[in-house]
Amino acid sequence: MTAVTAVAAIPRPYAPGPETAALRRFHRDGTWSGMIHENGMGPGTPSQTAVGKASHHWIQRGLWVVGEYEQDQFVDSEFVLRCGWDPLAREYRATIADNYGRASVLGGRIEGDLMIFESLGEALPRIRLTWDASSRDATFWRNEMTFDGATWQLIEDYRIVYPTS
Repeated sequence: MTAVTAVAAIPRPYAPGPETAALRRFHRDGTWSGMIHENGMGPGTPSQTAVGKASHHWIQRGLWVVGEYEQDQFVDSEFVLRCGWDPLAREYRATIADNYGRASVLGGRIEGDLMIFESLGEALPRIRLTWDASSRDATFWRNEMTFDGATWQLIEDYRIVYPTS
């Protein structure tokens, strides 16, 4: 094997492609306010008002977006989401870690103006996060949970607005 052949055999990092570019409209810095619906944090829990903010930056030469999400509600909570296109799995992937001690891997897809992430291979309950980017001025975000694997219950939903520049 020549040195040129050996160098050519070294795997090269993936470059951002159209799947990565498609993430940009869903991951913009912004703020929201709204409510967590009754029973949203578990059976018998009251509805709660919430305000939050999101900031994003790109890492690994633009291949992955890191989003930091903070939200104040009945109790302060922080939610961190990292997502990007996994070329081997052929889907978007995200990892989450929240202040309730939960860490998960989510699989995602883009369907038109919607970006949808769902828990992968986990025991119940599972979560589903949806971003609706059909508006130029705001993104609509929702968090749902299933306790039986079939029926999704709305936990919270928000209108994320963007600063004008």
